[in-house]
Amino acid sequence: MCTMITTKHQFEARAKGPDGWFEVKQVYLGYDHPAHSPSDHAVLFDLANEEIGTGARLGVELTTEAATRLAYLLLETVQQAARYEAKSARK
Repeated sequence: MCTMITTKHQFEARAKGPDGWFEVKQVYLGYDHPAHSPSDHAVLFDLANEEIGTGARLGVELTTEAATRLAYLLLETVQQAARYEAKSARK
């Protein structure tokens, strides 16, 4: 059964696809049937630039466990970056 869990957000980043680096303007997040993962359902995210087309898209399918781990690791890295920036600003 489809979960219908999906969101679209405006986003600013860069990603590397089959044609090289591109500007990311949208991120799609969801939980549904994956296209390539062996799981019945997966956490899905796509970094995209709709203006460029399908060549400017990076898709990822994660288990819920892998997505949770990635979220924690990303948050940890951002917190380390904030501490670094605060320390650098004091110099």
